[in-house]
Amino acid sequence: MQDLNFDTKAIREGYRTTGEQEHSEAIFLTSSFTFDSAEQAASRFSKEEPGNIYARFTNPTVDAFEKKLAALEGAEACVATSSGMAAIFATLMALLKSGDHIVASRNMFGTSIVLLNTIISKFDISVSFVDLSDISAWEAAINDNTKLFLLETPSNPLGQAVDLVALGKITKANNILLAVDNCVLTPALQKPLELGADIVIHSATKYIDGQGRCLAGAVLGTEEIIEHVHGFVRTTGPSLSAFNAWIVLKGLDTLSLRMKAHSANALKLATWLEQQEKVKHVHYIGLESHPHHQLAKQQQSDFGGIVSFEVEGGRKAAFNIINATEIFSITANLGDTKSTITHPASTTHGRLTDEEKHNSNISEGLIRISVGLEDVGDLIDDINKGL
Repeated sequence: MQDLNFDTKAIREGYRTTGEQEHSEAIFLTSSFTFDSAEQAASRFSKEEPGNIYARFTNPTVDAFEKKLAALEGAEACVATSSGMAAIFATLMALLKSGDHIVASRNMFGTSIVLLNTIISKFDISVSFVDLSDISAWEAAINDNTKLFLLETPSNPLGQAVDLVALGKITKANNILLAVDNCVLTPALQKPLELGADIVIHSATKYIDGQGRCLAGAVLGTEEIIEHVHGFVRTTGPSLSAFNAWIVLKGLDTLSLRMKAHSANALKLATWLEQQEKVKHVHYIGLESHPHHQLAKQQQSDFGGIVSFEVEGGRKAAFNIINATEIFSITANLGDTKSTITHPASTTHGRLTDEEKHNSNISEGLIRISVGLEDVGDLIDDINKGL
């Protein structure tokens, strides 16, 4: 179905109807699969014959999700994981070895930074952090043992971006893999592989599910790269369950529609926030005032649903605004149909040191909103209570 458009692929790709001729995708809730004979079992374990063996290895429902997401990202292959963080960890462990070096964006989800500093470092894998948008800093950080660039664009929560085409040229010239977390935009709004990335990583928990129902992750790239990552997942176990795969598989059906609606609501809310006297600064890449707006227009088809803003008065003022809301859900998750609100410095980035927060521009007065699909007028009224 390679000649089909995105929305059609999102609904029609991936799934193979069983002999029962079901119209909706089936869930294969089983831990293992049986064989016709001992010989067939031996052939499948030796990979001489394709087929399911054990749900930690493969599952038809998980396979359907992987194939559909790969079609949407334009990837040769995909491996699904139990969460977005499992996807990042599996990528690093599968593709790196002791003595290797990573260059990573300091403008990433807080737990990604914690993972690099506290877990990955135990394996004698060194990490250099650079500002996301500074192309010269990425190039200057390359060592003889640099194997991977890791980043998310736009970043969470400030919506910063990097020129993926320029970065891809640097990585290819130096035989370095470029891994991009595409969680904030999804393939509905951005295609990192087409822009020069080698690997795309997702927390499917977010927009791909779209309703905050379950955890899931995914890694996409060439068949060769994904074979390595799948080997790690198969051996160590952070596999995606069939039930969660079924949930996020159905989420892909409406992904394009939802991302357009999230983006439209976010732009209206960000525009209103920018006009409020008590708001110091609004971070939304869809605003012309954002320093990376023009770049975003080149490599994205829209701007996503994450809006952050800073207020005078630090943590106390931020907490007052958050606590005054009645419609918003106070939770650190994002990508839900329900709008969520959180204080990054004490939640998503709470485990960072004060220096790391400062370097990542996570201030005490910063509030992050994941703009949902409610009426945006109601959302504006709700925020205005605290302001």
